[in-house]
Amino acid sequence: MLNVLTVMVRVIVTSVPGSGKTTILRIVREKAADVVVANLGDFMFEIAKMRYNLRSRDEMRRVIPVEEYRNVQLEAARQIGAMNGKVLIDTHALIKSPFGYYPGLPPDLLDAIRPHAVVFLDFRPEDILERRSKDEDVSRKRGMESVEEIEEHQRLSEVAAIAAASHAKCYYVKLSCRYPQSVPFQHAQELSSRLIEYLNLLESSVRVT
Repeated sequence: MLNVLTVMVRVIVTSVPGSGKTTILRIVREKAADVVVANLGDFMFEIAKMRYNLRSRDEMRRVIPVEEYRNVQLEAARQIGAMNGKVLIDTHALIKSPFGYYPGLPPDLLDAIRPHAVVFLDFRPEDILERRSKDEDVSRKRGMESVEEIEEHQRLSEVAAIAAASHAKCYYVKLSCRYPQSVPFQHAQELSSRLIEYLNLLESSVRVT
């Protein structure tokens, strides 16, 4: 009987809120039908919704005690870590709150997901500010930060992403689009193609029987 090789590639994709990551990952799904996108927050919400009868993701941090929030986060990570195929995990390396920056990729979460790579998406802060101004949901949650504040969040998030890759003993990759767009969604189209190329590169080297 022949052994069937199943490719399992898990790549964490991070960026600061409002950078366009969700759009990029949507385009990846459209271009590559074999890629699965797993949003960590969505997985957490499904778990929390059953336990706390929540109506929206916004309620999670307000309603759930801190320790239980961490348990929900870890359970969601374990579910994602058990997924087969080529999986992109959509999350944030660093979460900005009124109390300071909160780690989005703590060690126990990384141990549960077991990523093969952590990818950080990098943009001009001016472009992120423009995207946020068009996204009412992001504007409502975060307000309109300055270019300097956005750039600080990006640089600290990059450090957090590097630290996450170091703990997970996996690759760190930075994909940048630090130029003005000539046409709408130029950054999203370019980075979606680069992500697919990188997944294919990993696929050729990561195989599990």
